[in-house]
Amino acid sequence: MTKLRKSFSAKLCITLLLLGVPIFLTALGLLFAKSHTMIRNEAMGRANSILAATVQNLEHHLMTIETATHAYEWMVKRHMNTDTLLAITNRVVMLNPTVDGCSISAEPFEYNEFGKYMSVYTIRENDTVQSIYEEDYDYHKKKWYDMPKMTGPCWVAYSDEADTLGLALDGMIASYGVPLYDNDSTMWGILSSDLSLLRLSMMMQKEKPYPNSYVMMLDEDGRYFVHPNTSLLFHHTIFENTDKEQHADIIALAYNMTQGKEGNMNVTIDGQRCLVCYRPVPGTPWSLAIVCPDNDILAGYHQLTAIVLTLTIIGLIFILILSYKTAAAAMKPLHALLEKTQSIADGNMEVFVSKSQSTDVIGQLQNSVATMVQSMNIHMGIEQYTIEQTYQRNEELTKAIEQALEAERQKTIFIQNVTHQIRTPLNIIVGFIQVLSDTTINTTDSPLNDDLSDEDTKSIIDTMFHNAVMLYRMVLMLYDSSDTGMTQERMTTAHHETVNCYTLAQETIKYIVRSFPEVHIDIEMNVPQNMSIRTNHLYLMRTLREIIYNSAKYSDGQHIKLIIDKTDTTVTFTVEDTGKGISEETREQLFKFFTKVDVLSEGLGLGLPLSKRHAQNLGGDLTLDTTYTEGCRFVIEVPIGGE
Repeated sequence: MTKLRKSFSAKLCITLLLLGVPIFLTALGLLFAKSHTMIRNEAMGRANSILAATVQNLEHHLMTIETATHAYEWMVKRHMNTDTLLAITNRVVMLNPTVDGCSISAEPFEYNEFGKYMSVYTIRENDTVQSIYEEDYDYHKKKWYDMPKMTGPCWVAYSDEADTLGLALDGMIASYGVPLYDNDSTMWGILSSDLSLLRLSMMMQKEKPYPNSYVMMLDEDGRYFVHPNTSLLFHHTIFENTDKEQHADIIALAYNMTQGKEGNMNVTIDGQRCLVCYRPVPGTPWSLAIVCPDNDILAGYHQLTAIVLTLTIIGLIFILILSYKTAAAAMKPLHALLEKTQSIADGNMEVFVSKSQSTDVIGQLQNSVATMVQSMNIHMGIEQYTIEQTYQRNEELTKAIEQALEAERQKTIFIQNVTHQIRTPLNIIVGFIQVLSDTTINTTDSPLNDDLSDEDTKSIIDTMFHNAVMLYRMVLMLYDSSDTGMTQERMTTAHHETVNCYTLAQETIKYIVRSFPEVHIDIEMNVPQNMSIRTNHLYLMRTLREIIYNSAKYSDGQHIKLIIDKTDTTVTFTVEDTGKGISEETREQLFKFFTKVDVLSEGLGLGLPLSKRHAQNLGGDLTLDTTYTEGCRFVIEVPIGGE
């Protein structure tokens, strides 16, 4: 038996080694074959990642300058005094560390006291900021002035040999210019913010993926803006001294960069093979590139060799351990399997039988038992799951039926309520129309005509008007509660207009008094009478009408007060009255749709919910003041809005 076990283990180990070692050696050979490609791909990804970060930082740098320039554009348009303009340029430079200079230059003879030219300028020199009136010179034909004037806000790079401000090497400056217009849309000058390209070049060279790699930036003509060789900056292009036949790769790179393309190229620069990753700078005609010499890229190849050798040793050790574990697992005693099968035969289905990695008779037997137990557990689990799902769906179906029945009941109640609420005022209106009709048909000698006095006629007209208003309110509420009404409300409340608070209060009270002539409403203005807000007049008036209408209908009608207050950001309309008020048990249902506090009262249960929705869509809210105990007090709060 011992010999048999040793012989079986030896065969199993040899088999595993014969299967594992060739696969491992093949993988090792493929790893060496693909290592060069992997390293170059890694270098390309690394360079592109740093290039993307550099472009993003540069874009952020430029956007900061653009934002700072536009931020003061409105102030320049409003304050055209030359001293104020000089102070504005100083403020732009002082508050924005990325801006090296700022100028405001006017069109010819825009300021007669200065003659043909008027230009104010502020410059940053180290830690100091100086502001000056520039000496007269013909700047109107300069690139930094002419380009924004012709095309609108843009970036311009230029070299001004006459510049003595010391902003950059040889006077090279990147300027963001914005044309300035007066109220008649006539351009009267240029607001420009300047950036030192020398400082930009020094900043860019700090970003490099490899020790000897570097950053270069070209403009639309191929001129160097950023390059470690400062002798090439600003006055030399990538096309100069480049033979089109011998250096076709450099010409292709230059063409792609000046055309604003993005990509990667292998280029020979100064006799050295390099990987160049390039992409355009957003918002400018410039292109940025990172140059990585192959010598730096392949320096990691030796590190890869050490890693491969380490992996080889680890792999061989892993194969030996795996062979040993597999051989030991193949010869486990049979009594463990016998005990588990006996437990299953006794009805214990919680037994777990693990599968064997061996393919001999013992392993096949163990795997068959494990598969059988797993299948039985799966079928039992499926049955249990089916029972649970059936129970859950029955519960869901029961709830759905209950909800459907409740919805049907609510629909029936609502339809009955709508029918009753509309039929009553219609009957009143029809009856009075018949009275008026009979009066009109009868002759002047008719007794009916004598009995109907002017007061009676006015009473009939007021009653008809009151019921017509009720009908209009109900139809309007039904429309507002529909999907179409909600959509229209969202679209309408987005349109704001200037609304005078006092005028709005007067309009609302006039509307209420027409329906309730006996009602007395006081206005308490804690804000000036000319106080106005920016909101939607229609929906704010509907909200205020509904609250005062309810107060007139349900209170004593003699102590209704409208109080108008304001805070720093909002205006509040508080409506309070004296009467029975609203009980605590019905307050939770107050703002729910189709719910009435008193089922016998008039209305559809839509007034307060719609009013609250109107207020919320206006950016405010409608609340009930529960601390007020002498009746009802509702508070409408809406934002003041911009002027």
